[in-house]
Amino acid sequence: MKRRTFIPTFSVLALSLGLLSTAQAQPLPRIAVTDLAYTQAVSQYFEAATFKESAHIQANRYSASGSYQASGTYVAGSYSYLEQRELGSFTNDIKGLLLKGTAFRLVQGKGFDEGNPQPTKAEQALNQIQTGKMAKPVRQPEVKDIIARIKKGEFSGADYVLFGTLSHIEFSDQFSPLQGTTSATMQYGLDLLADFTLINTKTFEIKAAFSAQGAGNDTKLLSNRGDIQPPNRVKVMRETSKSLALDVYEQFVSQLGYSDPNMARGVRDEVQMMPGQDRPMHHQRPQVQPTEQVMILR
Repeated sequence: MKRRTFIPTFSVLALSLGLLSTAQAQPLPRIAVTDLAYTQAVSQYFEAATFKESAHIQANRYSASGSYQASGTYVAGSYSYLEQRELGSFTNDIKGLLLKGTAFRLVQGKGFDEGNPQPTKAEQALNQIQTGKMAKPVRQPEVKDIIARIKKGEFSGADYVLFGTLSHIEFSDQFSPLQGTTSATMQYGLDLLADFTLINTKTFEIKAAFSAQGAGNDTKLLSNRGDIQPPNRVKVMRETSKSLALDVYEQFVSQLGYSDPNMARGVRDEVQMMPGQDRPMHHQRPQVQPTEQVMILR
C-alpha cells in the first residue's frame, strides 16, 4: 500500500522567508559621499627685499667729514602652484537621491585636511636671503589621494566612500537673434562633468566607477531697447545639481547590480528613476500568490 505524505509548502516558504529576513536583518553598508575634489593652477607675484642704510655728516666752517653705509637685496618674480580644494556644492542632491532610492546609511565624512599653513614664496625668499639657507619643501596632502585620506581617518565609520572628482566646469552665454523680430534671446548655461568611484574603505576594492554630467540653463528674452537681464544663477546651479544627481544615481544603481548583488539588495525595488525627473516614482511590489499543498506518493 502506498503511503501518502503531505508536505505543506508553507514550511518551505517560511524557511525561505526566514533566510530572507535573516539576510535583510544584516546591516547594510554605510556610505560617505565626498564633496567634489578639484585642483587648479594658480600664479602669484611676490617681492622680497631687505635694505640697511646709515649716514653721518659733520661739517663746520673749516672742515667737513661724513660717513655713509648702504646695503640692500631685492628679489621679485612670480611662481605657479596647484591649489587643492573641494567644491562644497552639487553633492547634497546626490545624497538625497541615495536616501530616497536606497536603504544604505549615509555618514558624514570630514572635510579635506590641507595640512599646516606653508610660508609664502616671498617669506621663503626672504628667509633665504637672511639665513642663506633654502627652505625644504614640505609635502602637502593631496585632495585626490583618496587612499591616504581613508587611512588618515577622514571617513571614519564608513564602509564605502563615493569619491567625486571635478573634471570640467564651464559657464556659457549665447546670444541668438529671433528671426523676423527685433528681439533676441540670451541663454546662460552651466555644464559640469565629474568622475565618481565607490571604494571599499577596508579592502580598497572598487565597486563602481563612472563619469556623470550635470547641466542647467536660464533663457532671457531681450528687446531692441537695450534691455539687460541678469541671469538667474541660482536656477542654473540648481538644475545642474539635480541633473548631476540623477545621472550619478542611475549609474550607481546600474553598476551595483553587476559588481555586487549583495549590495544591490540595498536598492529599493519599488523606486524607479525616470529620465527628466527629479524624484523617484514608486511602484507597488507584485503580490505573492498563495501556494497549494504538495502531495508526494511513495
